[in-house]
Amino acid sequence: MQRLSQLHITDEGFIFDPSMGESFITNTTGLLILRALTHGKPLESIVKELLEDYVVTKDKVERDLLDFKNQLRNYNLFC
Repeated sequence: MQRLSQLHITDEGFIFDPSMGESFITNTTGLLILRALTHGKPLESIVKELLEDYVVTKDKVERDLLDFKNQLRNYNLFC
């Protein structure tokens, strides 16, 4: 979680990690998830917010959210 709080995230989805000097780009959904995670929101709360914003099943949201978290782990941005 600490690494996420150090990221510089723009409203356009540009993400800069100053500790590694790397940058990333995400879409609006990824941006919503990143901001929620950096504010310490629980996963169930994020799932609920995504279900309110998008026409998708809960199972799909949960799978995609876990996949996104795994991608963050692969970049060493999330524990």
